[in-house]
Amino acid sequence: MFHDIDPRLLRAFEAVAEDLHFTRAAARLYVAQQALSRDVRRLERELGTQLFVRSTRSVSLTGEGQRLLPYARRVLAAYNELAAARAPEDRPLVFDVGTPIGTAYQVLEEVRTAAPDVEFVARFHSGLTGAAAEILAGRLDVAAGRVAGLDPAVLHQLEHRAVRFERVAVLIAEDHLLAALDAVPLDALAGETLYAGAGNPDTAEWTDFALRLFEGRGIEVAPAFPGIEGAQEFVRVVRKQGWSVLASTEFIAVPGMVLLPIVEPIPLSPISLVWRKGLRHKGLEALNGTIDQLVHGRQWLEVPIGGWLPEADKSLILNNK
Repeated sequence: MFHDIDPRLLRAFEAVAEDLHFTRAAARLYVAQQALSRDVRRLERELGTQLFVRSTRSVSLTGEGQRLLPYARRVLAAYNELAAARAPEDRPLVFDVGTPIGTAYQVLEEVRTAAPDVEFVARFHSGLTGAAAEILAGRLDVAAGRVAGLDPAVLHQLEHRAVRFERVAVLIAEDHLLAALDAVPLDALAGETLYAGAGNPDTAEWTDFALRLFEGRGIEVAPAFPGIEGAQEFVRVVRKQGWSVLASTEFIAVPGMVLLPIVEPIPLSPISLVWRKGLRHKGLEALNGTIDQLVHGRQWLEVPIGGWLPEADKSLILNNK
């Protein structure tokens, strides 16, 4: 019979089971690798069974580990819902808006006006993959981005609603041959290499979007590069590397570069609001009320003629609008 298994041990097991890599799992949980390994060994002792087969080159689940994983996920989901439900509603709501421009930031500005009695604290860390991990760890309440690019095991623990389809654009140098156009046909980018966050684990959903958009068109995603934090550093790196960038039409200005919408087709970047299951907070209610008004008042979820979305996004968002 099991007795009071510490949920921290189950979180350690789940992270390693999903990544099959202790270093990556430790980074995801913001703990030292030694501490993570210690927690996994402790769980194995408490359960009286081996959960992983470890070698110098690989990690894999044993049969017992495979059987435990779905139960561990259900237990952790229940803990997350309990924590969300017990959080005091008068505390600030922490909202990762990514950058001080774009859909999430516009929602934040509108809701602060609509609900002045609620304190909304903004965070500015781009990438929904990273933000989702922060939500599940209890360090964030809500975030925004492309949910179809999240790990299904992570998405299962979150609530989400579609907010907007942002137009996708390309950021290119002023002296680029395409810079004189009003809009860039997608096929005109054949032979180009565009930066789309490859190598940054926090923005994996955007890299996935780019790969789906570029597939079969002769457009390459720039090779992996360490995560870039902050607008100033982004501008420096992009200009030094000479990259063009896959972006949204809602994007920061970069000196010496122009932002042009992509057409033929019109790619759409799907933005959803995301929060952990069971969260009860008057700020979340205010956010959803504000989004209702923006979606209907500004037609944020209208798909233009010629609009393009990945199939995964169509099934997840359009079928549930």
